Amino acid sequence: MATQVQIPGTTQTAKIRHPLAVVGLSIVTFGVYMIFWWYFVNREMRDYGQANGTDECGTSPGKSVLAITLGALVIIPALMSYFKGFKRMNAASRISGAGDGFDPGLGLLIWLFVSPIALYIFQMNLNKVWEKSGVPEALGQPAPVAADPVAPTPETPQVAEGGVPPATPGDTPAV
Repeated sequence: MATQVQIPGTTQTAKIRHPLAVVGLSIVTFGVYMIFWWYFVNREMRDYGQANGTDECGTSPGKSVLAITLGALVIIPALMSYFKGFKRMNAASRISGAGDGFDPGLGLLIWLFVSPIALYIFQMNLNKVWEKSGVPEALGQPAPVAADPVAPTPETPQVAEGGVPPATPGDTPAV
C-alpha cells in the first residue's frame, strides 16, 4: 500500500508508491493504470514546485496525460511528455536535495524500449523526493528527530539541605 505524505508548504499530498506495484498494475491493466499514475505523479510534482515557488516541476498534469493518450497518435507529444517528466522529476530531486535524479534522454530511451523499467526508475527516484521532503500524513507533523547521541543531557539529582539528595519512594532510611 502506498504511504501518503503531505507536500511541505501545501495541503496537498503525495504518495510513496512501491515501484514494482506501479509496474505490475500498469501491465495487468494494459496501461490504464499508467495513465492515471502519470496524471497523479505530475500533479504531485506540480504542487511541490508551486510550494517551492517554481514552475520547473510542471504546470499542467492534464496536458501531460493528453500528450501520452491522444498525442501518442502523433508520437512526438508522448515522447516529449516522458522526456519532460524526467526533467520535472530531476527538478524536484534537486529542490528537495534527494540527489540528481535520472538523465532525461536515457530515461526516454529506456521508456521507448523497456517501459516497465522506466516506470520503476521514475517512481523509485520520485519516492526519494517524497521521503526527503514529505511530512508523514498519519502524524500531520514532521517525523521526530532523534536526540543527539554525542551530547547526552544527564539528569542531575536535586540536592536537599545539607548536601544530601532527597529520598525517593522505596528507599530505606539510613540509620
